[in-house]
Amino acid sequence: MKFSIRGQQIEVTDALRDYVDKKLSRLEKYFEAPPTSEGNVTLGVVRGLHTVEVTIPLAGVTLRAEDRSDDMYASIDAVVDKLERQIRKHKTKLNRKFRQEGSLKTLFVEGSASAVAVEEQEQDYDDLEVVRNKRFTLKPMDVEEAILQMNMIGHTFFVFSNIDTSEVSVVYKRDDGKYGLIEQN
Repeated sequence: MKFSIRGQQIEVTDALRDYVDKKLSRLEKYFEAPPTSEGNVTLGVVRGLHTVEVTIPLAGVTLRAEDRSDDMYASIDAVVDKLERQIRKHKTKLNRKFRQEGSLKTLFVEGSASAVAVEEQEQDYDDLEVVRNKRFTLKPMDVEEAILQMNMIGHTFFVFSNIDTSEVSVVYKRDDGKYGLIEQN
């Protein structure tokens, strides 16, 4: 698995780079073939805390984890643990659903389209300038799978192509912990 490792307000030393590569290589055991896309790792220091963010785009799934602590190496370890838990949790859930069609290992490797959720940005209403524009391919999926994808990447909403209606839909997490669905009328 290849990773693009960059630093924000910190120099990425060879020792840090080697440690990140070593720890993230543990994730390879969950896949039949190594992912072809490159993952992104951002190491930084924010308000005195060492921050590590990892995003791994896979076929049909985007894995994302973040951690902050007083020690960079502890943050890296925590992020890898979070990613492993995400993979195991969603592999189990999706395997129950797709038991007849194959395992999640197959779904991770053979899917053709990628789905990406965009995190909401809070802005002042005085300044309504678009500061980021993303384009992505919508993977057809049902509502349950969209909720799993949203939770896996840690966002509060997820845009997807609804397999039941063939329309673009949005699932979101409500303040009461339940989920909402926005569909086109």
